[in-house]
Amino acid sequence: MAEEKNTQERLVWAVAVCRERGLRRTKAMKELLRVLIEAKGPLTLSDLCGVQSLSEQCDKATVFRLLGRLQEKGVIRRLGLHERAAYYAFAYPGEHFDYLVCTDCGKIEALELDCPVEVLEKEVMEQTGFSGLYHELEFFGSCPQCVG
Repeated sequence: MAEEKNTQERLVWAVAVCRERGLRRTKAMKELLRVLIEAKGPLTLSDLCGVQSLSEQCDKATVFRLLGRLQEKGVIRRLGLHERAAYYAFAYPGEHFDYLVCTDCGKIEALELDCPVEVLEKEVMEQTGFSGLYHELEFFGSCPQCVG
């Protein structure tokens, strides 16, 4: 129940941000946001188009266009190497995830460690007077499957 409430709160926030920034609310947009919010990690366009509830709402081209608009409005992040498949993740204020990116196959996975940059971020805010700082952290290298 708490997870469902968390999803709903995030969806309401994202739709409100999109509306404030001039993006029309559609069923497809709401479903795409819901899928990204509930995802356990970043998803590719192919992953998203494979979700039945989303494919019932729109085609692959529409999902691609929506991803671009949602990224532009700041509610999702595009991850990965530019020459490889892009991955997309929901971006909620005050929250972030750090990622490992394989430079061989392009695979992306969340880093399950405490982020060392958060301490630095707070220190930078205190020393500079900046507020609302955030960061994105991606580590690049070869995954175990590509090395082995």
